[in-house]
Amino acid sequence: MYFAHSLADDDSQEKWHRLRNHLTATGTRASRFAAEFGGENAARIAGLLHDLGKYSRKFQARLMGAADPVDHSTAGAREILTLAADGFDQVAAQLVSYAIAGHHAGLADKDVLLDRLGKSVEPIDEIWRQEIDIDVGPLWPAAIKPSQISRETCAFQLSFLGRMLFSCLVDADFKDTEGFYTPDADRDWPDLRAEIDVLIGRFDAYMADKRKKAAVSNVNVLRDEILTHVRGRASDGKGLFTLTVPTGGGKTLASLGFALDHAKAHNLRRIVYAIPFTSIIDQNAAIFRSVLGDDVVLEHHSSIDEEKFQERERRDKLKRAMEDWAAPVVVTTNVQLFESLFGNRPSRCRKLHNLANSVIILDEAQTLPLKLLRPCLAALDELARHYGATIILCTATQPALDVRDFKHGGLELEGRELAPDPKALSQKLRRVRISKGHVLDDDALVDALRDHHQALVIVNSRRHALRLYRQAGQAGLDGLVHLTTRQYAVHRRRILERVRTDLENGKPCRLIATSLIEAGVDVDFPCVWRAEAGLDQIAQAAGRCNREGGRPIEQSIVTVFKAKDNPPPGEVAQLAADFARMAESHDDLLSPDAMRAYFKEVFWRKGAGQLDEKKILGQFSLSDGQTMFNYRTAAADFRMIESGLVPVIIDDGDHVRPVLDRLNSPDASPGKAARDLQSFIVQVPPRDRAALLANGRVAFLRSDLWGEQFAVLTDSSLYQPEVGLVWENADVLENTIF
Repeated sequence: MYFAHSLADDDSQEKWHRLRNHLTATGTRASRFAAEFGGENAARIAGLLHDLGKYSRKFQARLMGAADPVDHSTAGAREILTLAADGFDQVAAQLVSYAIAGHHAGLADKDVLLDRLGKSVEPIDEIWRQEIDIDVGPLWPAAIKPSQISRETCAFQLSFLGRMLFSCLVDADFKDTEGFYTPDADRDWPDLRAEIDVLIGRFDAYMADKRKKAAVSNVNVLRDEILTHVRGRASDGKGLFTLTVPTGGGKTLASLGFALDHAKAHNLRRIVYAIPFTSIIDQNAAIFRSVLGDDVVLEHHSSIDEEKFQERERRDKLKRAMEDWAAPVVVTTNVQLFESLFGNRPSRCRKLHNLANSVIILDEAQTLPLKLLRPCLAALDELARHYGATIILCTATQPALDVRDFKHGGLELEGRELAPDPKALSQKLRRVRISKGHVLDDDALVDALRDHHQALVIVNSRRHALRLYRQAGQAGLDGLVHLTTRQYAVHRRRILERVRTDLENGKPCRLIATSLIEAGVDVDFPCVWRAEAGLDQIAQAAGRCNREGGRPIEQSIVTVFKAKDNPPPGEVAQLAADFARMAESHDDLLSPDAMRAYFKEVFWRKGAGQLDEKKILGQFSLSDGQTMFNYRTAAADFRMIESGLVPVIIDDGDHVRPVLDRLNSPDASPGKAARDLQSFIVQVPPRDRAALLANGRVAFLRSDLWGEQFAVLTDSSLYQPEVGLVWENADVLENTIF
């Protein structure tokens, strides 16, 4: 008798996991997952063969305590290649081979896979052919028709299918193994398809209550009109959409309303809401919970590397929920979404099959990183084309991604705008006037703030923001507020609550901030100064001025200025130059036409090469019917954020200290701790953190247990309520600098 898994406390082997049962159950489950995109037979075969190497005597000896490692993946990866027919079925077999070989270590590059397939492995007992029903049949999903136009596109589509089959396999394997070890584990989320009428009812009730409480205004009337129009499009066919609504037009709730109605109309499985900024994910997740209820919303993000804790976290329900995304509504980050779509690790990829037949809302779609834009668009197009997903590009500053404008792999978006006449909306929701071309040093900015008791200044770096804030303080200005990623997220939320209260009560409020204030933060200033940047950022800054439309447009001025002695960083400078080149030909800089012209200028300057800077798409090619796919290299190179910053945990006492105390125990759940600490982290340059560590200002908590994962600030004097964490010159820092 052959086993897949053992139990240390059962010497009789009566309760051990039978191998044939594990393979059959994994195949059945993987097939069910892949049925959403027609890949059920290939996924079933992957499940049946993934642990074929466990039919070796040497592996069975390992289950009984032998120490020698045994390769149990290669046998199945090799076997599938001998079973498949020619043509596309042979290509599908290659994809299954990648998946089986990588179901523990991750999808490999082709040269590594070929090397593995060429090596000898432990002989396996031919009894497996009697225990497993291995009728192969057609492997290729009939619904997936690779591109005949571009060889590169065809190769990418095949590689995408490989990753989706891999997702089905590893998730099925995880779940069946978990079911053996923890049969009573509570994993079930409500089914969106079963609960959709209830959730639509909750949404309608929430909106009705919101209307009762809202003041009567032209803006609120327009928000209702937008919501009604957008929801009226819910029966449109699945696929790609844009939702172009100016800031303050209610696009977050409009997109959620559409997603619920669209999911009902097309029997879709879940709603995934992807946000570019970790600073506002909890804000949006809280909105969705208040609308739909806590029991249907999963929030997934973290700045601490949870993969380090993967083995320790196998029984952590929330950790598992983050990995499989089986919740009806998932609120996540662009980083999580796209780095999973291009990932190769099982923990990253197991969620991907749950994107099939789902609604995916990309909030602030213009923030997709330019250096990865082509592969990002290729993934979105493939999800919509072959996996039944609906994608909504949701933003006030819609990038020109239609194939008519974007010549490097654009999306088919003609006629797919959900908003009612974006040009007219831009005029109706116009609340500010843009004034540009100014050169201002910090003295001039302080003088400008002196003349306005409520004002917002946005600059391009944390260093400049801190210096300007201190200079304004020395000038005796009252109501000064500093907002920056030097402060941890919970602290920033408290600051913003105070800012909103002061603004509403007419108190002095002079806020100096970095661009994070533009990330969907709901504040309403009478005037704004914005350091030069791209037009999309300027438009986002304008959304913080006269947000509710209660002031005359002529008095609501957004001043775009060159910061003398503080030039913008390289990429921002280039985007500012793109804006300058097109600005003179557009009287209305906040119109959709101006935004389209700006992005066309950016894309023209970048060209195809810089829009796939890491050559991600080039990692997937075809040669004489052979898939030359470099999954591992692509995953390593696909990094949406390459800031190189590292986390420092700020102990606020009330919330953080209990979490840190728990981590002193080897029985603690480090993944849960990482999530609990997420909102109490400041990201700093590695060299500066190293200096803080060397000087005893920061220390790794229980490095004997967790390695270098939990870096905690030990010198609380370096974190000031007004400015956050100041780490520069850590080797000579003295408290007197404050």
